[in-house]
Amino acid sequence: MNKKYNYLWPVIIGTAVGIGIFIGGKLHFNDTPEQLFTTNSKKDKLNRLIDYIDYEYVDEINTDSIVDVTVSNILDKLDPHSVYIPKREMDEVSENMKGDFVGIGVNFYMYKDTISVIRTVDKGPSFIKGIKAGDRILMAGKDTLYGKNLPSESVVDKLKGKKGSSVKLKIYRKSEDKFFTVNIKRGVVPIKSVEAYYMLTQDMGYIKINRFAESTFKEFKTALNALQKQGAKKLTLDLRDNPGGYLGIAEKIADEFLEDGKLILFTKNKKGRIDKSFATKKGSFEDKPVYVLINERSASASEIIAGALQDNDIGTIVGRRSFGKGLVQREMDLGDGSAVRLTISRYYTPTGRSIQKNYKNGTKDYYKEFTNRYHSGELISVDSIKVADSLRFITPKGKVVYGGGGIIPDAFVPIGSNEEETVETLESVGFLSFFVFEQLDKDRVEYEKYSKEEYVNTFRVDDILFERFVDYAIARNIKLDFYAFEDKIKLYLKAALAEQLFSTNSYAKIKGKGDAMLKRILELDAPLLTGKILESPELKN
Repeated sequence: MNKKYNYLWPVIIGTAVGIGIFIGGKLHFNDTPEQLFTTNSKKDKLNRLIDYIDYEYVDEINTDSIVDVTVSNILDKLDPHSVYIPKREMDEVSENMKGDFVGIGVNFYMYKDTISVIRTVDKGPSFIKGIKAGDRILMAGKDTLYGKNLPSESVVDKLKGKKGSSVKLKIYRKSEDKFFTVNIKRGVVPIKSVEAYYMLTQDMGYIKINRFAESTFKEFKTALNALQKQGAKKLTLDLRDNPGGYLGIAEKIADEFLEDGKLILFTKNKKGRIDKSFATKKGSFEDKPVYVLINERSASASEIIAGALQDNDIGTIVGRRSFGKGLVQREMDLGDGSAVRLTISRYYTPTGRSIQKNYKNGTKDYYKEFTNRYHSGELISVDSIKVADSLRFITPKGKVVYGGGGIIPDAFVPIGSNEEETVETLESVGFLSFFVFEQLDKDRVEYEKYSKEEYVNTFRVDDILFERFVDYAIARNIKLDFYAFEDKIKLYLKAALAEQLFSTNSYAKIKGKGDAMLKRILELDAPLLTGKILESPELKN
């Protein structure tokens, strides 16, 4: 079910540790400790050490937890993206990357210790059975799903199950003040990676992708085809806050914009083997204007698409410098239900640049670079981005691009003020959404009288609702000049209401009206600038 709330020693040693710990070997307890640490392979050392602890150590020790810590510590010595996935986390990770799961199809909050439905998944099992937003799910079979300190994971487990299996739910519908039961047959529920798509202008479509899962390309093609039928001859591809995912999916999406034979990227492993990926004839959006939105949290597969288009002189990259991940991982099973994602190669954009940022100072420093970017001023001014002349590359049409730590956009859009970013954060972490849920819960009928079109075009957040939000935020110690940002907050409240009443498309369309990057795209796409090639920003060496 969906829940609303934005993720490496060498390969031989990593693999040996996995084999040694999880597959094991023969026990040799007749060997002395000196023999253990002087005559056996690295694999046998670790394997035997775990066996000794299991069989000889004076106290009972959970060696599974030792193994987890050992593997994680070894991987931490490699690079920030080689990671261990414990068995207990594999199902959730696999579902997220697969793009679906088996469940009843509801978004919910744990509201006042009870599962409260935000909305049902369109045409999902709960939707079909008439479950409505605002319903409380009290029981699943004989399991109680309300009460203090009930873990969300436990709730999820009770509602998931095998495809086709049934679960009897006890429901309380507040709007009608009644209890009822319903039998729901569990089904496949999609986890959408194409978060929203709509027409931004009469001839420009907009698609927002939040990650690159198995289902993403199919979702992307569905969205693109729908937009083209509505007249889209240009496209805005929003990859902001997208941490990446499957390399092959990114290649397929890049292929949609590139002519046959154009290089998308190439990878190189430790042995120097180079594998190149080229565009095919399958692209359905070639030779058309495309804008790609990125920011400091756009990583990996997002950067592959941005880099492929930028290096082939296709489209315009808009926003701020991307995260800077140029490493490729492969997931490897460790035999007990756990797995390791191990970095096996680096990737390079078509001009030959690596955009991987430095990780020599450790993982903690690596992920704190956002703070460094903020203090250096580069989130405010493109002139503050520091680049090395040795990492300077030239595209076929003569545009200067740089490697060494992310994709630098063609058109820069600065971050907002501290207070503006506070408003953005309140929206992104779901603070406004939870407030909106409470307001809907008090008087849902008042809002449900609107059709989607009427709501998007005519509804206005009034001063009463705004004042309620101000009081709500102040009571939770949020410090902000609310009245200086009244228009933006009202816009975001309207968007949050639309998401819970209708869909993420409605939410994105409304929220987009206050989006500085989308406004920048509309400026760039104005008739006066159409056809002009944007100069690369002047950067400090």
